[in-house]
Amino acid sequence: MKSLSNSTFLRYFAFVALYFAQGLLYGMLLLSIPAWLAMNDKTPGEIAGFAVAVGLPPSFKFILAPLMDCYTYLPMGRKRPWILLGQLCLVLSCIYMAFMPDPLNNLNQLMIAGFVVTFFASFQDVATDGMAVDIIPIHQQAKANGLMWGSLIIAMSASLAGGTWLINKYNFSTAMLMLAVVIGIIMLVPLLLRERQGEKILPWTAGTALPETKQLQLTDWHSIFKSLYSVFSLRNSLLLAMLIFISQGAFNYMETLLPIFTVKELGWTNANYAQYYSTASLVGGISGMIIGGIMVDKFGKKKMMNIYFFSSIFFTTVLAFSKAYWSDRNFIYAFMMVYNVLYTFSCIGIFAIAMQCCWKKVSASQFTLYMTLANLGRMAFIALIGPIKANFSWQITLFAFAIMLEIAWVLLQFLNIDKQVAGVVALENEDMERKLFELAAN
Repeated sequence: MKSLSNSTFLRYFAFVALYFAQGLLYGMLLLSIPAWLAMNDKTPGEIAGFAVAVGLPPSFKFILAPLMDCYTYLPMGRKRPWILLGQLCLVLSCIYMAFMPDPLNNLNQLMIAGFVVTFFASFQDVATDGMAVDIIPIHQQAKANGLMWGSLIIAMSASLAGGTWLINKYNFSTAMLMLAVVIGIIMLVPLLLRERQGEKILPWTAGTALPETKQLQLTDWHSIFKSLYSVFSLRNSLLLAMLIFISQGAFNYMETLLPIFTVKELGWTNANYAQYYSTASLVGGISGMIIGGIMVDKFGKKKMMNIYFFSSIFFTTVLAFSKAYWSDRNFIYAFMMVYNVLYTFSCIGIFAIAMQCCWKKVSASQFTLYMTLANLGRMAFIALIGPIKANFSWQITLFAFAIMLEIAWVLLQFLNIDKQVAGVVALENEDMERKLFELAAN
């Protein structure tokens, strides 16, 4: 069988599957469970507290990423062993969460269980992103991001709808056990597919570490952090980091706010919310898979990001100041539909930019640092929900998202992607010259 490195179809298939697994998890923990908590009269502060708890572990990704860049079992690939470990632990942690007693009356334990699940999800996430940067050619990155993020959004939609149905019809334990089963099945994809031709499928099968992976692999922490310092010394690396922090924080603010707004203010049930939002999310995911990456490739990443940010700001402003139409479910549903399409397209664009700006030598660490900042932004902005809602009306609470995203839009204007790529190439040349000099000296 061909490997991921020499088969475009297998690359797309594997990353779609891995992101689908992530989407199932996030749909349950970030959408279905918060709506279920709101339906059971938990306060916005309590729900936001759970969201912060499950959003905290991904912020530790920056500890995991250098670990993966420095240590691995190269005969099975640079990142594949970590993906397998992450998914195995993720299945076990979902089973642990399923058997937690009386979650509605033990919110602290629910938060701890959610923390454990997302902690192990971080293994799979970091390794998947690092492997994507390593083996997806630059000309395929935008399309790959479209497929990956589309798959994630579709999985979130399916998990929201399916998870809510399972919780309502059966119970919380059944929903989490089913999640564990599906993620376990998806684990077969990285288990059966090699990163590169000639590597081992399992430790006891035939195969060996390849020269190209040995060359990329760093063997000490000093080299990793020195390389990271060099690439983040570039002005556009810092601008991109700030942009990701604010934009992802803003989107997560709105995503966490919507179930609270519809259930608490508009009187929807969690099933109503799941039905409408999952459909809207499905449309966004399919749109992202079909045209999201293509549009970024055809018209340019920065140009399309300007359109996505501006449109998100505009439509959220319309929602915030159209209170007379809030009672019309079709109006809210239309906003959800537009928001999800724009959110998916924005994620495709911004993470395609991040992937393009990475230095392969420290791909997992650099890309994960961007993702860590995204998660820090998500936590920081979620924590604003309680104070903002306690001091302002629902209109201002919704409009706050538009203000947050406008700040991100301003930062985008100063980002120069071509200059960043040229800076990374210069770092690669300097690194190669240093290695040649050391060889000549020896």
